[in-house]
Amino acid sequence: MANLITDIQAQKRNRNRVNIYLGGQYAFSLDRMAAGWLTVGRSLSDQEIARLQEKDEFESALNRALHFLSYRARSLQEMQTYLHNKGYEPALIERVISRLKEEKLVDDLDFAQNWLDNRQRFRPRSRSLMKLELRQKGVAETDIEQAIQSTGLDDYELALKAGRKLSRRYHLLDKFEFNRKLGASLQRRGFSYGIVRECLPVLWKERSESSGVDQ
Repeated sequence: MANLITDIQAQKRNRNRVNIYLGGQYAFSLDRMAAGWLTVGRSLSDQEIARLQEKDEFESALNRALHFLSYRARSLQEMQTYLHNKGYEPALIERVISRLKEEKLVDDLDFAQNWLDNRQRFRPRSRSLMKLELRQKGVAETDIEQAIQSTGLDDYELALKAGRKLSRRYHLLDKFEFNRKLGASLQRRGFSYGIVRECLPVLWKERSESSGVDQ
């Protein structure tokens, strides 16, 4: 009678989970949906209990992973680290990762391409710096190179994009200070001195023409 369900209670802090009592003692908790077929008075075998708990842990880990993805796309390494930090075992993490891959929710090449596209549109920086960022996310070198090639990224064009966004901060400065501060900002974005030197005259000319300042 030890595996006889004697009570099923909704958790106070999480109404989506229920506590299962066997033989009058708390035994384990389950997602409310997963426990929908259980009733007081039903007897569970040890194998049924093990399957219920295994499935519940998988669903819990998968839901955490989906929540993590709801903010932005994640690299494979980011997802593995996140689930590990949540206390899940390696074997379970691999099962979750496999499901995410099947659903095309974790794909490092796609992640790299989206990362580069986002950087180009909102925070342009050099190819080398974007490569470094992707390496830090755990993306393989082959995926990084393929993503870089598919975008046709060019440091000169990227520097101009970045410079046009950054130059708004320096619109009241004279030419010397404009070049000094904007040049330093572009170099912090990973652009070489040669690329910066090539871009600054173009950016100053555009700024002067838009504001009517003498060159």
